[in-house]
Amino acid sequence: MIFTAGKTDVAPHEVGYDEGRLEVLKRHFQNVIDEGSIQCAMYCISRHGKVFAHGAVGKKSFRPEDNTPAQPDSIRWYASMTKVVTATAIMKLVEDGLTRLNVPVGEILPQFNVPPYNSINLLHLLTHTSGLHADNGCFDNPYQHGYWQLIGNALEKHDKSKIAELDWIKAALGTIGSGMRTRPGEEWAYSSFGFVVLGAVIEKLTGVHANDYIMKYITQPLGMVDTFFGDDMTPEWARRSIVTNEEAEKEFNEIINGTSKPNDWDVMRIPGTTGSLEGTAKDMNRFGNMFLNGGTLDGARILGRKTVQRMTSKHIDDLPNFTWGNGGAPRSYCVGFDLRTDQPFLVSPTTYSHEGAGASSIYIDPVEEMVATWFVPYTGKEGWVVKGLFNTCNVIWSGLV
Repeated sequence: MIFTAGKTDVAPHEVGYDEGRLEVLKRHFQNVIDEGSIQCAMYCISRHGKVFAHGAVGKKSFRPEDNTPAQPDSIRWYASMTKVVTATAIMKLVEDGLTRLNVPVGEILPQFNVPPYNSINLLHLLTHTSGLHADNGCFDNPYQHGYWQLIGNALEKHDKSKIAELDWIKAALGTIGSGMRTRPGEEWAYSSFGFVVLGAVIEKLTGVHANDYIMKYITQPLGMVDTFFGDDMTPEWARRSIVTNEEAEKEFNEIINGTSKPNDWDVMRIPGTTGSLEGTAKDMNRFGNMFLNGGTLDGARILGRKTVQRMTSKHIDDLPNFTWGNGGAPRSYCVGFDLRTDQPFLVSPTTYSHEGAGASSIYIDPVEEMVATWFVPYTGKEGWVVKGLFNTCNVIWSGLV
């Protein structure tokens, strides 16, 4: 086993955790690596605000001949964990009186001020109940044209000298069937595009690009020193990034060598608010502890206590979920956070969480005052590795004494 230990604040027993279970966790990660499902694992676990487990198992590179160990502070794609940061930004705007959760999106973005989109409000977007079409792959429909494909089609036809002027929202809402899957509030259906729209809302209300707003008012005040949007990756971050395939290796090398050039999508600068943040497990653990601490951390106030309470309470009361073959099983949801009452986890019932396609997870248990964040980069042999995510969650919570 290739294992690298990271810095911790306390020993496990000091916060009521069985140290022996951490050995089980490492073996669990190694077993999933040996099966060929994940390349490596990085994790950070804290209780009562103190980190007691921090480490990495496995290799940094996908290449068989490269045995460079993954590090606890290796950089990895947050993917959809970005959504909980975006939701936090929206709640800051609610706190500041710039909007309300029941405000129709069309009152902020004119592209939504037409039927059928004018019935969607901000809370619908934050809880995946907007009625907008779900992500490609959520349903068995090989003919689905995703929002990104529609934007790409518009981009191909657009004047290349005026790419920044392309109305990507209008392009995306153009021709997907009737424009919506259902009416708002009828079902839970995972729509990442809704969180890109929330990025446009942030920019419209503040006059600041959503990426910049999030960095200035959330990640930087929290001391998330290694968290950034992918377009802003530096050579130092590229050197520390987990390399999962040849395409990623080429991209990182171009950044390191200073030969990377922006493409048309970069010029459009669509908000990265659905899944473009990258960083470390420890940084996301700090984010989680801000919620456990009522919206502040180390003197930095991000949200008020009542805002945190509202954001992390159940908003969706068991709406049907037909995505990924769930057949209408009930799904509960908070504001931006998942509430996985449909899974037999060992966590407390009020635990809120989120996963990311980059094989990442954050779980925040307010009863046990525990935050766990981990990355398990997939090898690509499976579309989604349940052992790396759900099974890992149970292994971690089994150590509480």
